[in-house]
Amino acid sequence: MRLVIAEKPSVGQSIAKVIGAYERHEGYYEGSGFVVSWCFGHLVELAAPDAYDEKYKKWRKEDLPILPEKFRWVVTTEKKAQFALLKSLMSREDITELICATDAGREGELIFRLVYMKAGCKKPFKRLWISSMEDKAIQEGFASLKDGSSYDNLYQAALCRSEADWLVGINATRLFTTLYDKRLTVGRVQTPTLAMIVERNRQITDFKKEKYFNVHLDCDGLDVTKEKIFSEEDAKALKVACDGSEAVISSVKQSRKTVSPPRLYDLTTLQRESNRYYGYTAQRTLDVTQSLYEKKLVTYPRTDSQFLTEDMAGTAEEMILIIRRVFDFGAAFVGTPDIQRVIDNRKVTDHHAIIPTVEIGKQDLSKLSKEEMDVLKLISQQMLCATGARHEYLETEVTVTCAGQEFKAKGKTVLVEGWKAVEAAYKGSFKAKDKEKEERVLPPVKEGSVFHPAASISEHFTSPPKAYSEDTLLSSMETAGNESFDEDTEKKGLGTPATRAAIIEKLVSSRYVQRKGKHLIPTEDGINLIAVMPEEVKSAKLTAEWENTLMQMERGEYKPESFMSGIDGMVQSLLRKYNTISSEEQKRFSSDKPKREPVGICPRCGAPVYEGDKNFYCSNRECKFRLWKESKWLSGMKKKVTKKMAASLLKDGRVSVKGLYSQKTGKTFDADLLLEDTGEYVNFKLEFGKERPGDANG
Repeated sequence: MRLVIAEKPSVGQSIAKVIGAYERHEGYYEGSGFVVSWCFGHLVELAAPDAYDEKYKKWRKEDLPILPEKFRWVVTTEKKAQFALLKSLMSREDITELICATDAGREGELIFRLVYMKAGCKKPFKRLWISSMEDKAIQEGFASLKDGSSYDNLYQAALCRSEADWLVGINATRLFTTLYDKRLTVGRVQTPTLAMIVERNRQITDFKKEKYFNVHLDCDGLDVTKEKIFSEEDAKALKVACDGSEAVISSVKQSRKTVSPPRLYDLTTLQRESNRYYGYTAQRTLDVTQSLYEKKLVTYPRTDSQFLTEDMAGTAEEMILIIRRVFDFGAAFVGTPDIQRVIDNRKVTDHHAIIPTVEIGKQDLSKLSKEEMDVLKLISQQMLCATGARHEYLETEVTVTCAGQEFKAKGKTVLVEGWKAVEAAYKGSFKAKDKEKEERVLPPVKEGSVFHPAASISEHFTSPPKAYSEDTLLSSMETAGNESFDEDTEKKGLGTPATRAAIIEKLVSSRYVQRKGKHLIPTEDGINLIAVMPEEVKSAKLTAEWENTLMQMERGEYKPESFMSGIDGMVQSLLRKYNTISSEEQKRFSSDKPKREPVGICPRCGAPVYEGDKNFYCSNRECKFRLWKESKWLSGMKKKVTKKMAASLLKDGRVSVKGLYSQKTGKTFDADLLLEDTGEYVNFKLEFGKERPGDANG
C-alpha cells in the first residue's frame, strides 16, 4: 500500500479518482493499493522565538541577535487534526511507501518534507512531478515517479529560503521596532520591493515639469513636426520663418519591419497582463489561475518558463485547434501555427509555460466565474498569438527641410496582420483599457516636392514617471538587481513568480503601501521605513544575488551551509552597525496625534494591548492574543466588548455587566463576565451573584 500526499483536498480527490482510490474516509481516499490524503497547504511552520527561550516573548534589543543553532518546527495550531491524520496514515503497517504529490515546486516540496520530518517518518518516498491536473498527465506522472532524493536540492533551497526569511525578518523587525518604539516590519524581499516603490514616488515628487513647444507645418495634408523646443521665443521665431516659406521634402525613407509574436505566459507575465487588461491584482490572478489548474483547464501556474518542451509539440497543435473552435477570437487566426517558435527544452526547468488544456473543449465553460473566464481567455489568446505569423508593416519616414530646420513625420502601412489579428479580435471582445492608437497613414509623397506650408505651434509639458501599477512593479521585481550579473547568469530578481504576489499583498496589509486605483503608492510609514533602513536590508542587488544563489542550490551548485552562514553574518553586522540612534531620530515615526495608550497588558506575554477597529490586540507580533469586540455568544445577549470592559477584563480577568439579554426569557439580567484564555483561544463565561466594583456596563 502506498500513501499519496497532495497539497489540497481538491487535488487529492482528482488524483484519487485517476488511480482508482474510490473508497472515501474522513480525510482520505483508499483503493487499488493507494491511500490518498492532503495537507491543506503548510501544516508545519517555523516556531516563534520564545520556543527557544522564554525571554524572547518580550522584544528587547539586548536579546538580539536570535540565531538558533537548530531551527524548530511546529504544527500549525488550526491544522493539528490534519497533521495527526497524516501521521497516523504514515504509521500504518500496511503503508510501505509514500508518494509526494504536493505542487511541483519549491514550496510544494517544503510542505511535504516538513510533514514527513515532523511526523518522524522513515519510510521511502517517491515524487510525483506533473504540470497539469488532466487525467492523462496524472497517469503519465505515476508511470514515471522519481525517487524522493532526486529533489533533495530543491528541498534544501526551500528550507534555506524559509529560514533566511525568518532570521532577517525576526531580527531586523525587532531591532528597528525597539530602536524607534514603533512596530516596523522588515522582510528580506518585502523591504527591497518597498524601496523601489518609495524611490519611484520620490522621482514623481521631485519632478519639475517643463514646458516645451512643437512647431507644425501643413504641407498640403502632410503634417510634419519639429519637436521639443524648450524656448518659446525660438519656437515663435521658427514659426514666423517657416510660415509661407519654401519647404522641400528632402528625404523619404521606407523600410519593411516585422513584429515577432509574443512568448507564452509564465506566471509573472500573466499577472502583469491580467492587471493591465482587467485590473486584477497579482494575488487574485494567481488564485484564479490556481482554481483553473485544479479544474484541469490550464497547466501549472507557478512557472518561470515561457516555453514548451519538444515532446509537447503534438499537444500544442491539438490545443490550437481546440482554442480556435471554442473561442470567438480564434477565427482571427490565419495560416499554420508555428509550434517550433514556442519550443525550447533548454528554457524549461521544473515547469513549462502556462497553456490551456484539452479540457476546455470538453467542459461546460459557462459554469466558470467571470474572473476565471477572463484569465482562461487571456491564456488561450496568448497561445494563438505566440504561434501566429509575424506582424509586418511598411514604415515611412518623411523629412521636410524648411528655414534650415528638419521637420519629420512617420507613418505605417500594415502589410500582414499576422498574430496582431488575434490580439485585436481578443481585445474587441471586451473593452480593453490599453487600446492602441490608430496607426498614422501618410498621404502619397515624393522626394523633392516643394510646398509653402502654414506653420503653427502646440504647447506641451514634460511628464513625470508613472507610479507603479502591479503590472509595472512585477516587471521591475523580475529584473531588479540584474544589472550586476553577467549575461550568462540566471537572473531571478526580487522573489519568485510564486511569491511576488504575496509580497505585494504583505506591503499593503502592513500599511506601507496603499492602492489608489491601479497605482501602488507608499504611505508615510513606508517612506520613513525605507529612510531608516540600511542598504544591506533594502538593496535589490543583494536580494537578487540571494535569489540567484538559491537557484544554484536547487541545481546542487551551492552549499546550504554557506548560504545560511552569509545570512547569519549579515544579521550580526546589522546589529553591530545599528545599535543606537539619536533622540531626534527616534521621533521620526511620531506624529502630532496623541500617542496611543494601551488598554491593558496581554495575559499571555505581558506586552501592551491596543484597540483596533474590530478587536483589542496584543502589540507583540508573535503573540496571537485577540479580544474581539463582537462575538456570536455576546451578540446573542445584545452586548459587545467595549474599551472600558476590555480594560477590566485585562486587569482583573472579569467585569460586571448590566442589561444582558436572555433569548429564552426575553428579559435582561446582570452578571460578571469572566475572561478565560486557553493560550490558543479566548473564551468567556458568566458568573452570577457577586457584586464587583468598576461596573463597566457595555
